[in-house]
Amino acid sequence: MTLEISDRLSADELRALARREKDGRAASRMFAIANALDGLKRAEAARLAGMERQALRDAITRYNAEGLEGLCDRPKGRPPRKLTAEQEQALCKAVLDGPDPETDHCCTWTRADLCDRVERHYGKTYHPLTMGKVLRRLGFSRQKARPCHPKSDAQAQEDFKKRGFATR
Repeated sequence: MTLEISDRLSADELRALARREKDGRAASRMFAIANALDGLKRAEAARLAGMERQALRDAITRYNAEGLEGLCDRPKGRPPRKLTAEQEQALCKAVLDGPDPETDHCCTWTRADLCDRVERHYGKTYHPLTMGKVLRRLGFSRQKARPCHPKSDAQAQEDFKKRGFATR
C-alpha cells in the first residue's frame, strides 16, 4: 500500500523552506519529503535526511493532515505537580518563616529537611534534588543564610562588635 504525498508544495519549495527553517528536526523532515517527491524510494529518501523509513512515513502523514505545521515537534507532556497551589504557598511561607527548632529539629532549612516536612504534612515524597527544582520554580535561590544558634544573644553580639574583648 502506498502513501500519497500532498502536492501543496513542490520539492524545490520544500527544500527552500527547509534551508530557512530554524528547527533542525522539522527541516530534515522537509528534506526527506522533498526527496520522496523527487521520486526516490522511501528508504533512500529517509536515509539521505538522516531518519528511518517509519519516521518519514509518520512525517508524511502529519504533513498531509496539517501541512508544514505538522512537521514541527509537538510539546512533550509533563507529569502533574505533586503539591497543590495552596500547599506550595504554605511551603513558601514555611521557608520564609524559617524552621522551629523544637518541632522541626533543625535551625536552618536544607532541601532534605524540607522533603521531610512535606512528607510529614502532606504525605508527598520528594528527592532533595527535586525539592531544589520546586524551590527554584517558587522563586527561591540556592543561596543559604549563615546559620545562627537558636539560643544566641543578639545584645551580647552587638556589645562584642562595639567593645571587642573588653570586659564589662
